[in-house]
Amino acid sequence: MGELNFRTLFSALNASGCRYVIVGGLAVILHGHARLTTDTDLVVDLAAGELSDFLDVLGGLGFKPRVPVKLHDFADAEKRSYWQREKGMQVFSLFHPEQSRWVIDLFVNSPLDFSRLVECSVIKQIESVDVRVASVDDLIEMKRMAGREIDRTDIQWLEQIKEVVGEYRV
Repeated sequence: MGELNFRTLFSALNASGCRYVIVGGLAVILHGHARLTTDTDLVVDLAAGELSDFLDVLGGLGFKPRVPVKLHDFADAEKRSYWQREKGMQVFSLFHPEQSRWVIDLFVNSPLDFSRLVECSVIKQIESVDVRVASVDDLIEMKRMAGREIDRTDIQWLEQIKEVVGEYRV
């Protein structure tokens, strides 16, 4: 496989038909704050019939789970519930063995109601590919829930972006 890039990744994910929303550091960047991030955080429609297709795409691109389970175990709601309850798992982390800079974190459960997350999200472009990105308000709420130092810093920047640019709503 050639060098993986955002165009290839998001074009393939869009073609799967499974809805997703970009959250986390990449979403903050797409809203206009230049900062470093080392992963791609996604909230996926866990109820979608296309979830298996979405996972097929990630597997086809070479992504593998960091934990010793099968990639398609993520589609099993009971397993996700067990991981969250017994292991404290918040995200199902995937890595690319040939391209170590690629890490994708899939939320085990949507931190906010998924329908609301989609409804309030905005369309941005990454390398000429349309992607759905969490709204500034939803990012602020999720970052407040996470409560890490980087999240508090992101909240400050997101509030400034909101002040300057205004509300992001589709």
